[in-house]
Amino acid sequence: MDLTNTLQATRLAARTLAILSTAEKNAAINTVARRLEQAQDEVLQANALDVAAAVDAGMAPAMVDRLTLDEKRWQAIISDLRHVADLPDPVGVVLAKNQLPNGLDVQRIRVPLGVIAVIYEARPNVTVDVFGLAIKSGNGIILRGGKETLRTNLAIIRNIREGLKTTAVPPESVTFIDDPDRDIVLAMLKRYDLIDLVIPRGGAGLHQFCRENSQIPVITGGIGICHLFVDESADIEQSLNVIHNAKTQRPSVCNALDTVLVHESIAGKFLPELSVRMTQAGVTLHIDEKAAAYLTLSPLVQKAAEGDFDREWLSLDLGVRIVAGLDEAIAHIQSHSTGHSDGILTENHANAAIFCQKVDSAAVYVNASTRFTDGSALGLGAEMAISTQKLHARGPMALEELTTYKWVIEGQYTVRG
Repeated sequence: MDLTNTLQATRLAARTLAILSTAEKNAAINTVARRLEQAQDEVLQANALDVAAAVDAGMAPAMVDRLTLDEKRWQAIISDLRHVADLPDPVGVVLAKNQLPNGLDVQRIRVPLGVIAVIYEARPNVTVDVFGLAIKSGNGIILRGGKETLRTNLAIIRNIREGLKTTAVPPESVTFIDDPDRDIVLAMLKRYDLIDLVIPRGGAGLHQFCRENSQIPVITGGIGICHLFVDESADIEQSLNVIHNAKTQRPSVCNALDTVLVHESIAGKFLPELSVRMTQAGVTLHIDEKAAAYLTLSPLVQKAAEGDFDREWLSLDLGVRIVAGLDEAIAHIQSHSTGHSDGILTENHANAAIFCQKVDSAAVYVNASTRFTDGSALGLGAEMAISTQKLHARGPMALEELTTYKWVIEGQYTVRG
């Protein structure tokens, strides 16, 4: 493929997209949603081929789950796309305005970033989510999915671009790189003249590759070592429900729970009940030495190995550690968290406030499951990624996070003295 011509076409299309009205962008998103709904059989058939190939290749079950689409998941993806169309348009919003003593009217106005490249692995839902968010926020998009989901992505992209042909949005504003050669990615990362932001969505290796090789700003995220601390005042039954949800509702995603920290004063009562609930759900507990005093080792209750508290499990596995109290729980999180999603289960409002103040993660929870760190679940429609960085965007990257701003200054032929 001619990468330069491809990226130039996206850049030109993005300039058209950036000045379209909200109504035109919404119409395009809804048109594509209808097209994708009609293409359900085509997409699911392509996905079945990708899944079969992944299983034959020995792909880890967690990755196979991320790759897999069924009718329910596909309809949820389309529903999220339609939700994006219903959300307020961030483009053109006046963030601040002021009239200076010299008569200048100064405004700070939200505008699209330009062209965003998203490099991702076995997540075909990303293709649709990114499309919707990019169009609504006025950005051109370069998509480079992994080879394991190529058939699915090609089916999705074909229908997206066909759908756009009847709308005001240029089809070239959505570009898919179908060449699996990593040299293509390396070449993309050098094109700061045609790409404004790179978002890698995948494992630590992909993130490191992009950070080390990119001449374009990179936002990383999506790797979560997520914690819940069960304080001594916590409602035990309700805490078990939250932990069960956070671990088992969808264990293969980045906001699934990885480690439970338990206050030592309730460990004797809480840990046996936790073990029963997790065993019934098929979860293997990886426990520290203190927890071993309260639990009997078995195939589903094992002593934690070195590094287990630094693992994003992405599976039905859960680290368990006893801590002396709030301070030790916070210290553990500060040492082992990736800054994604961490929470406290407590009836002590003072402890909750201290936890929220000291735990510096993108999402901090009080008495809730970490599974809510998601654009759709937080009312954002969808997200481009979950950023664990601090500059520009943090947490679910939705519409506002895909914009920047410019200053518009109006005078009366005003000159500076």
